[in-house]
Amino acid sequence: MIIDGLQYNNWNRALFEQARAENLTAIHVTVSYWENAEETEANIRQWNRWFDEHDDLILPVLNGADLERAASSQRTGIILGFQNCSPIEDDYRGVERMHSLGARIMQLSYNNQSLLATGCYEEHDGGVTRFGREVIREMNRLGMIIDMSHSAEESTLQAIKYSNRPIVISHANPSSFHSALRNKSDRVLDALAAEGGLLGCSLYPFHLPGGADCSRALFCQMLCRLVDRLGIEHVGLGSDLCLGWGYDKLAWMRNGRWAKTTDHGEDDSGTPAWPDQPPWFSGLAGFREIDEGLVQEGMSRGEIDRIMGLNWQAFLDEGLAPEAA
Repeated sequence: MIIDGLQYNNWNRALFEQARAENLTAIHVTVSYWENAEETEANIRQWNRWFDEHDDLILPVLNGADLERAASSQRTGIILGFQNCSPIEDDYRGVERMHSLGARIMQLSYNNQSLLATGCYEEHDGGVTRFGREVIREMNRLGMIIDMSHSAEESTLQAIKYSNRPIVISHANPSSFHSALRNKSDRVLDALAAEGGLLGCSLYPFHLPGGADCSRALFCQMLCRLVDRLGIEHVGLGSDLCLGWGYDKLAWMRNGRWAKTTDHGEDDSGTPAWPDQPPWFSGLAGFREIDEGLVQEGMSRGEIDRIMGLNWQAFLDEGLAPEAA
């Protein structure tokens, strides 16, 4: 079982076919960055059309049983998620609305301060807001997973504390591996693991030492160190692949509608282009490279299988179930 904790691609049938060719069991896909409720619902409707048009290749994942259904039918399960809380706007009832439409994962903030929590690029981290605590309770109740990938340190620690269910950091790496603002401190990672959470390790170039020059061996050694520190059950993959887009989509991810001038985010070069991926992970075939790299690092087959997908499966099976009444 191979499960990727985050992708944002310009999806089409060819990419769905690639996902099947590489035996991807499930992918958490982004359907919202800065979109409001109306725009997000339009994106979800597009996914519903794809589910109908390509039902030989993909199916929606709403619960743990759908992961098994995807595996047994040799299709790729799609988990719809938000990288920001903008789709719920300023109404806690938006959580249930989006959940009813199929969304199953939501970040409390995306780089900036949101109504729920502080993003990792803000100068001051005020933590989870009062509204944020209400939304956490509602997400816990419904079985909607809290993701803190783009949130600031104190906000992330508070989300772990306030949630009565394990949370996820779906696409980030340890800051000890690379000092990107989006990567997470040992303090955060230790707290995440202590409360049963999961880290999906990222292949996005700005999260890697040397960017596109980061070697497969170096990345796999990082995974091994994480297993030693956190325990095997808390480590997975969240590639953050972004395939098939032009620069305008990268500008939307960085700027949305909040900035008049260009925000370059993690890219200090100011170059108007997508960063190059490491050549060994330039597309969906890269998952085989990670598997082979972990073999070379001496990891057991059972441990590799957990990192490649079984840890995500266990996390989703529990996390997507509604809270007992």
